[in-house]
Amino acid sequence: MKLAFFVDPLESFNLKKDSTMAMMVEASSRGHTIYAFCHQDIMLVEGKVCAQCQRIALTGRYDAGWYQAEGIQETVLSDFDAVIIRKDPPFDVNYLTAAWLLSLAEKQGAKVFNTADGILAHSEKLSIAQFQQFLKPTLVSADEDRLRQFHTQYQDIILKPLSGMGGMGIFRVQPDGLNLGTIIETLTANGQRHIMAQAYIPEIVDGDKRVLLINGKVVPFALARIPKLGETRGNLAVGGTGRAQPLTVRDREIAETLAPELASRGLFLVGLDIIGDWLTEINVTSPTCFREITDQTGFNVAGMFIDELEKVLSSSQH
Repeated sequence: MKLAFFVDPLESFNLKKDSTMAMMVEASSRGHTIYAFCHQDIMLVEGKVCAQCQRIALTGRYDAGWYQAEGIQETVLSDFDAVIIRKDPPFDVNYLTAAWLLSLAEKQGAKVFNTADGILAHSEKLSIAQFQQFLKPTLVSADEDRLRQFHTQYQDIILKPLSGMGGMGIFRVQPDGLNLGTIIETLTANGQRHIMAQAYIPEIVDGDKRVLLINGKVVPFALARIPKLGETRGNLAVGGTGRAQPLTVRDREIAETLAPELASRGLFLVGLDIIGDWLTEINVTSPTCFREITDQTGFNVAGMFIDELEKVLSSSQH
């Protein structure tokens, strides 16, 4: 099969833990042909969505020479067996433009994973509101008074922007309310931008768990991202430590409830964030943690991903 990966620049990959690279390695080992393109490479030409795609061959190395470029060709996206969206946030105008073009490519016959429409319909922060039974108290607002009331009511809260990744811009405000006004002013741009407030979940000390869903199925291990000392964020990008562990009964309840529903909406790969017994985010743009789970447990997450991809593509060809 010909697989095209919509990615950030290949030289920016973190080779120790990149999930996209794990997908590419698995796909290549099965004889599939790998292509890559970035947001600036997508074009609409004579009514067709295409991209300047670089064919790459993997070398088996885990350094700057991990791939060899085998030429660039302009290809209509519907000519690939699959287009796999793996571009990281932020969900900015570049991401939006690419998603709109990929949505058009889907209408022209391209098979896109996750579907662009699925991604566009699911804010990674806001879409948790569709599953209230799994949420701690949550408020989304740009209004300072309302946000202050939420703090008064719940005393210990988390405030965070609705865009971004890797723990950027996340603040904990404890009962003393220290710097609450400044944090609200900064995050809301003086009342012009919505943010999310959530009741603090003390179980964060045991990790912010990433649970992966692939084609409506649940990966049996989570990666608990443990905050470093003095931090309230477990994100690996801000120094958290990843510990793979079996799912708890509650993890599985949440995951098995959401998995078929999200898959039916075109979300082939989803990363749920669960703290304690509570759902905090639904990541749909570029979920990670494949390598950490595989390295620590032996469960081949990338193998499951390519298995399910091959299954879907095979059934669509009949």
